[in-house]
Amino acid sequence: MTRGLGGGLFAFSYALLFFLFLFGPLIIMVITAFNSSAFPRVVPWECFTTDWFGVLVRNERLMSGLWTSLAIGVAVVAIAVPFGLAGALALADIGPRLRAGLYAVLITPILIPGVVLGISTIVFWSFVGRGVGASYDTVFYNGFFLTLLGQVAFIASYAMLVLNARLQRFDPTLTEAALDLGATPGQAFRRILLPFMKPALGSAAFITFLASFENYNTTVFTILSGNTFTTALASKVRLGTDPSLSALAVIIIAVTLIGAMVSEAHTRRQELLRSGKAGQSRFYANPLSRLLTHPGAVLVLLLGVTGFIAWSASRVDANVCRAAILQEKQQLQERLMQEQRNRIQQQAPAQPATPSPSNNPSPFGGAFNPNSLAPPVQPAPPAAPPPSNNPSPFGGAFNPNSLAPKQ
Repeated sequence: MTRGLGGGLFAFSYALLFFLFLFGPLIIMVITAFNSSAFPRVVPWECFTTDWFGVLVRNERLMSGLWTSLAIGVAVVAIAVPFGLAGALALADIGPRLRAGLYAVLITPILIPGVVLGISTIVFWSFVGRGVGASYDTVFYNGFFLTLLGQVAFIASYAMLVLNARLQRFDPTLTEAALDLGATPGQAFRRILLPFMKPALGSAAFITFLASFENYNTTVFTILSGNTFTTALASKVRLGTDPSLSALAVIIIAVTLIGAMVSEAHTRRQELLRSGKAGQSRFYANPLSRLLTHPGAVLVLLLGVTGFIAWSASRVDANVCRAAILQEKQQLQERLMQEQRNRIQQQAPAQPATPSPSNNPSPFGGAFNPNSLAPPVQPAPPAAPPPSNNPSPFGGAFNPNSLAPKQ
């Protein structure tokens, strides 16, 4: 009994620490996004505010990088998913001997470091541009174009892995039966294979978009002088952070939760409709309640609740609270300064006697006194000695007249 209780306590403690480690940073970022402090912190709490969301939206560099990242992500999905589908179909159609080699070739870009991919993309396409005589304003030196190609080079492998996993469950006899019944290869592909691959295509598109949106190692080189959302965010963190980044985290968490709830609603609805239990349920028998289970209705409801919460939070005015916090800080600073002055007066020794004033009271010897630039007054020269017959300091030894005999 004691051992079972101890094991249950250990399992609970381990699970608590695991979830705290997993969700602790997210909880802290959510709290700091609504604190009026200029530096992201939880304590001491100052005022509730939503101003940091406005600071985030007014950051032109981040917003410009966001639109650039969205455009690149959509373009990467449009190119990488068909490439991945082609690679998955090639792996399914070739023999087992060539399959291992082709798989190694298709999976290699994932294993190459992103820094190497970014630099090699710049070097290769600049070499091609110089070979065709292209100028620097062409696509060969365009950051958007280079980033798109650099990301597709390895993100297409992600799409291939997702689609290949789904394709291994496909029964090829269905396509063969369609061909035997007179369907063309294109019709068999569109009406049999694509509907079967539809869930995997959606998953591959979602994964490739996220991989493109959050990529930094390759993009920081290929974007050249431009900015994506990740590169602009990294430069902002290097130069100094503020709670606007926490506000960004709150937006990402909200979008993720809404997407997960809508996806779960869609999955459960499809399972109920497929199993036939929906017709036996009173909840689905009512048209209004059945409408509420539709993923579109769930999305509208969640967006409405989120919008109402955001509107209610934006109505809170933090100026009064900030003025009170500022006044409290000023009073605390004045009190500390007064205590310091009192402490200095108590610890100060007896003052020495005041020295007598001098002509040069400056501690620098009058070096910065403009009057000190005048030439100093020279003392009067001593009185000249009376003239003598031998003014030479050497006793007239070198005076030829001194050699004459004295009279």
